[in-house]
Amino acid sequence: MNHSPLQTARYSYEPKLPMILRSAMNEIIAVEGQATTSAADQDKIKALFPNTFGQKEISFQKGENNAEVKKNVVGVILSGGQAPGGHNVVSGLYDALKKANPENQLIGFLGGPSGLTDDKYLTFTDEYINEFRNTGGFDIIGSGRTKLETKEQFQKAAEVCKKHNINAIVIIGGDDSNTNAAVLAEYFKANNCGVQVIGCPKTIDGDLKNDDIEISFGFDTATKTFAELIGNIERDANSAKKYWHFIKLMGRSASHIALECALETQPNVCLISEEIEKNAMSLSQIADYVASSVVKRAEKGMNFGVVLIPEGLVEFVPEVKSLIAEINDILAAKGDEFNAIESIKDKIVFMNKNLSAESLSVYSILPEGIQEQMIADRDPHGNVQVSKIESEKLVSSLVEARLKELKKEGKYDGKFNALHHFFGYEGRCAFPSNFDSDYCYSLGYNAFMLIQAGCTGYLSSIRNLSKPATEWKAGGMPITKMMNIERRHGEDKPVIKKALVELDGKPFKYFAENRDVWAVDTCYTFPGAIQYYGPESVCDLTTVTLKLEQSN
Repeated sequence: MNHSPLQTARYSYEPKLPMILRSAMNEIIAVEGQATTSAADQDKIKALFPNTFGQKEISFQKGENNAEVKKNVVGVILSGGQAPGGHNVVSGLYDALKKANPENQLIGFLGGPSGLTDDKYLTFTDEYINEFRNTGGFDIIGSGRTKLETKEQFQKAAEVCKKHNINAIVIIGGDDSNTNAAVLAEYFKANNCGVQVIGCPKTIDGDLKNDDIEISFGFDTATKTFAELIGNIERDANSAKKYWHFIKLMGRSASHIALECALETQPNVCLISEEIEKNAMSLSQIADYVASSVVKRAEKGMNFGVVLIPEGLVEFVPEVKSLIAEINDILAAKGDEFNAIESIKDKIVFMNKNLSAESLSVYSILPEGIQEQMIADRDPHGNVQVSKIESEKLVSSLVEARLKELKKEGKYDGKFNALHHFFGYEGRCAFPSNFDSDYCYSLGYNAFMLIQAGCTGYLSSIRNLSKPATEWKAGGMPITKMMNIERRHGEDKPVIKKALVELDGKPFKYFAENRDVWAVDTCYTFPGAIQYYGPESVCDLTTVTLKLEQSN
């Protein structure tokens, strides 16, 4: 297989570990902290997880560990969407296993959680794993989105673990995947299967976080990748001076990516979904907000700019959220009648006739292409696929319409030419930054330490991440601590609570304090490509978000 020079060079990079994890295995002890509860709905979560609820937090410290060295056979699963650094979680787990006992084995289940229930796997070797160190992607064993939630799946998983003498499973994934990990841990413990389950926090969206999980892995690399692209576009905009660039950024449920990219690049406008929802902003108000920047810059002779838009924006606009819910209800009640209509134009007419007056007033102002997306693209449950709505085109078209009105009123005399971009997949499998390489390797290494300490139903936790890696703190947090109950498909389900952008948090406050200047003046900053070699001040930077969150 041919490799690029960077790929070859990255194989030899040695990830940095927290000082405590550099110690000999028999010099590290697990220290219990306070007992935990859940994020909300304590009684319901406790009832669902009687064997794993309320466990104590764990921290690793120096001390004499006289525990018997035994053979471990550990299974590992990559679950959900890709995020930079996943390969290093597996590498860290593998190296810790082999350091503890060369006889230990790591089994990788192929294609996500279904690999466990279908018994599709490979056994890792030094030669195989060395081909993936410090590289992006999940191609080391592949990933999948199968949910582990039925008794039959749990029984099959237990049978597969017994067949291979597996005593622990590590699930590397986001909020849904680690909810799976918590449920699986509870099942194994309730049925005395002798199999521990440890999770590792992954998602480029950045919405899997709390005091113990300061950042999910992949967020650093993805936002640096997007910020490089945004910076390039800003430089182009400032050179050509004739386009407004509307950039949609991945992040369905939270605006962490958009906020971090704004902090790194200082665009003219960045919409934050959580703020829009709190202020109950309408589409018209959003259009006015963006248009005000266009008008003010035009008055200075600057008919160009950059606007950042979170992927999930439309779900946070109250009137659009109501419209989507109503469309879903109509499609559920009259699906057969709707599906019998062949022409998309006639489908729009059908929707116009069935919407309430309030929803129709919103639907009618949408561009025709967005109207079509609202009803043409549906998920397996028949619901609108919100992630496919081109919100960047929606916002720019509404702004263009508003500018035409202002021009008629003599309040705007500029030129407006919009270009559209969507950055998402470009960042999910990027070469991980030094930070993500180090962090992910530490998460995997630490996951084995939790296994060795006898933990189950825990997330691997590495903290103090704005400091150099030597000062990072290692430990574990019960997954149930992050859980609450949400209504999904008509049923109450235990899920890990998503962490949205905190409007009273330091990162948003810093953004809010500066955005009015950015809106009018050209204050662009250009992060450039991720750097792997050179001074630590350039190569080992954490995100601006993390730096601000942990500042005094």
